[in-house]
This record gives sequence, C-alpha cells and structure tokens, in this order.
Amino acid sequence: MNGKSITKALTIAGLTATAGLTTLLGATAAHASAPATVNDKPIAYVRGGVIYRSNGTGEVRLTEDEVNARPRFSPDGTKLAYLHNGTVWVMGANGEDKHQVSDRIAGGPSWSPDGRWIAYSALSCTGGPGVFRVGVEGGTASEPLFPATCRDQEAPQVGFIMEGNRARAGNLVDRLRTDDAVAWSPDGTRIAFRGGECESVADNCLSIGDVATGREQAIDVYGGGGNGTDGFGVVPAWRADGQKVTWTTYTTDGTAVAVTEADSTGSNRHRIGKADDREMVYAGTRTGVLTAAYNGHSWITAVDLATGARTPLHQGSQPTVAP
Repeated sequence: MNGKSITKALTIAGLTATAGLTTLLGATAAHASAPATVNDKPIAYVRGGVIYRSNGTGEVRLTEDEVNARPRFSPDGTKLAYLHNGTVWVMGANGEDKHQVSDRIAGGPSWSPDGRWIAYSALSCTGGPGVFRVGVEGGTASEPLFPATCRDQEAPQVGFIMEGNRARAGNLVDRLRTDDAVAWSPDGTRIAFRGGECESVADNCLSIGDVATGREQAIDVYGGGGNGTDGFGVVPAWRADGQKVTWTTYTTDGTAVAVTEADSTGSNRHRIGKADDREMVYAGTRTGVLTAAYNGHSWITAVDLATGARTPLHQGSQPTVAP
C-alpha cells in the first residue's frame, strides 16, 4: 500500500478526521510494527515480555530482557513504572535509570497525579489482594492503603506471594482473571483495584477506594452477593477528567472478554469495541487505546469512542499513553 492509499484508508476509518490520530502504517510482520503516536502522544506497550515505546519516528526497545509487563507513563511523561520479574520498577521514558521500587511481588503499578508515589497491588494483612504505595525512588517500606484495616498493621513478609500476583500462564481468560493492575484517579483521591471488602460476599469484584478515608465502593461484582453471574473485572483505567473509568470484563454466560466503560460510581455501564478487546486506556476524551485481536495476534489498537473506528498501531499488548 502506498502513502496515498494509507491516507485514504485512515480517512475512511474516520480517525484522522475526527480524533486527530496520527499513524504511520508499515510492515505487519511479527516484529516489524509501525511507528505511531496517538493524538501526538507517545505510547508504550509490551511484546514478548519486552517493553517498547513509539514516539512517531520509530519503535524503541526499552528493556533488555523478556520478563516485563504493565508499563505506565508518569504524569509528566518522563518516566515509566512497570513490572520487572514480578516487582515494580521505574525507568526513564528512554529506558534509562532502571531501579526497583516495590519490596515485594506486585501487580501492575499506577502513579499518583503529583508523581511522588506509585500504587500497586500485593498480599495484604487479610491474606487477599491489597493496595500499597511507595515512593518513586524506592528503598523504603511500602505503605498499605487498602483494605483500610491493614493501615495500622504490619505488612506480610516479603517472601509471601499472593496467588494473583504469581507468574500467570494459560489462555487469555486465565491470565486476566487474577491480573492485579491498579489505577490512581486523576485527582489523586481514589484508587481502582481488583478485590476489596466486596470479596466477603462475592466471588470476584472490582472496587474504588478513597485514599484519605479508606472507604471502598464496589463497581463490578460477580457471584455470591453480586449480580449472580460468574466472571471478573480487572485492569481499570481512568479518563483524564476522572468522570469515567474503564476495565476489562469477562462473564461465564458466553460473553467474551470485553472492555466496559462506566461512570466512576459504576453506573451507566456500556461496552466499548469488539469481543476480546481488553486493557483500554484513554488518549483524551474521544480516543481509547486497547489491546485487540488482529491478524491472529494481539495488537495495540486506537478506537474512536464516538464512531467506533479502529486503527491497528503495533503488535503488542498492555498499552499506556503519555499525558
């Protein structure tokens, strides 16, 4: 396809005209992904356990080994928090100054809006999923945030590993079921995470906790005292205005893995995209970036949230978009 045909295809898709999405489409071989930005913002993602960044001029490999996951840009876009061999690390946006942050096995991290803290999920004092925070330089003990009852108790020993944070294998549903990625709200007051107090009455749930008070609200509940359907909700992400939150859902009634969007209270729920879409993050209010099935592989894909138009960007998964 020549450059003229590419431009025509993107115009038909509606993304260049309606969302300001800049893409440069190249070869679609397994590791020959196209350089791209989303609304002129760099993206980072994972392929084969390696973290890459695309800044519109090419794809840059940021990690040397293949044991990395769940990158997240810092609020100023200069750093990335990520999982390295199961613990939280931080590096510069160009892959420099890599250092460990968490003192224990963790789930996918999230930055506080002021860039001072990183939240992550790990084994709590209750024996289930909990949320901790630690300074971005590491070197200090992590502070428990949720459940609130753990705030005045000693954290479990570092050697104990929560089942959900073990290395996951199996099919897509099995890998996602216990994914413990968390998301800090843009105003810094709340954190969305898998589990919470709702697990006392439900089989699986997704909660939003108030950082100051420790109060929790379940926004997605399965089994037990929930909606009567077995399944799960995982990998939350906030829209920049804090009014919307999205997460990946699955139910055992025949519904595939999908992306759900709702108000921050869990109301006004609706599905975004297609079956087997997952891990969506926002790039502005009109554009989502998610992992989708494309050409038999997982691809980072931009979705116009108004029209549904889609543009594949890179082979990979677990996207994050710079602010």
